[in-house]
Amino acid sequence: MKDVVKIFKALGDENRLKILHIIGTQEICACKLLEYLEIGQPTLSHHMKILCDSGIVSSRKDGKWTLYKINKDTIKHTADYMQVTLFGNTAAQSCCNGC
Repeated sequence: MKDVVKIFKALGDENRLKILHIIGTQEICACKLLEYLEIGQPTLSHHMKILCDSGIVSSRKDGKWTLYKINKDTIKHTADYMQVTLFGNTAAQSCCNGC
């Protein structure tokens, strides 16, 4: 459950959502992200740390560059969690049959 909370906290910021939109299906370096965003490098580093710590984004070093990409497994896990939580919890549904 803590992992899911971390993910939703990471998604709860407009700049981080913009970052995910920019990354999309590609692998991109921080310098390119800065070209698209109206934030400084320290702020980008802060947001990328939160996204990486949550597992939404993964990073790898390529020389002096850090490349980022979306972690599809984390996105799928989160989507599956939401599906079960919102639509597949029969225990919660059965308690309210008389309502």
